[in-house]
Amino acid sequence: MIKLYGFGANFGVADPSPFVLKTDLYLRVAGIEFESVAQMSNLGKAPKGKLPFIEDDDELIGDSFFIRRHLQNKYAVDLDQHLSAEQRASAYLLSKALDEDLYWCLVYSRWIREDTWPLSKQAFFGGLPFPLKQIIAGVSRRGVRVALNKQGLGRHSDAEIQQLCSQSIDSLALLLGDKPYFFGEQISSLDITAFALLANLILSEIDNPFTRIARSHENLLHYCQRIQAKYYGEAAQLPESAALA
Repeated sequence: MIKLYGFGANFGVADPSPFVLKTDLYLRVAGIEFESVAQMSNLGKAPKGKLPFIEDDDELIGDSFFIRRHLQNKYAVDLDQHLSAEQRASAYLLSKALDEDLYWCLVYSRWIREDTWPLSKQAFFGGLPFPLKQIIAGVSRRGVRVALNKQGLGRHSDAEIQQLCSQSIDSLALLLGDKPYFFGEQISSLDITAFALLANLILSEIDNPFTRIARSHENLLHYCQRIQAKYYGEAAQLPESAALA
């Protein structure tokens, strides 16, 4: 059986990493049986130094993109087979845009904002003994700050980053409209990526300006709730701030 290595449930979602969550959802939608191995120490044996990775017949495959390719090739799974060539191209490019844009807004909101950092610190490092917890958390946060600065997002003000996040969220809401999924009646790879990121904002127990931006769109909120219920068999318990005006 395939083993999926991730961080484990936190913040009210199946995994706080969108890349782990989209791999988890991909396996569920594809109907591929797997075992979830969830713990921080997984990072120590990750083939590319990051999560997720899978173990399949003693082969380790890292990175959600290459995991998907492996699953497509070995198990003949194609969640985009109902899409046209043009739609496939759009699904890929839109997914990459979310990975390279909205993802970093999520990272910033959790690791850099002072109102949310204590929650992230507890979630990721709370199990470590003192003073190791303080040291590793501080080093990790500095690393994230450097990565955000190199990526470019970290050079903007908080207000500017919220504007960037809002633009992405507004665009997703417009593209989804009143459809069940982004390309109509059937789930696709774009939905896998979109849910993984949106769920970490909309279904998260965290309450900050970024989660409120995402929850301001009723269609996106219901979209996440619907996928959560269908593939995870449970209704999301949203904080009071998720109530729509």
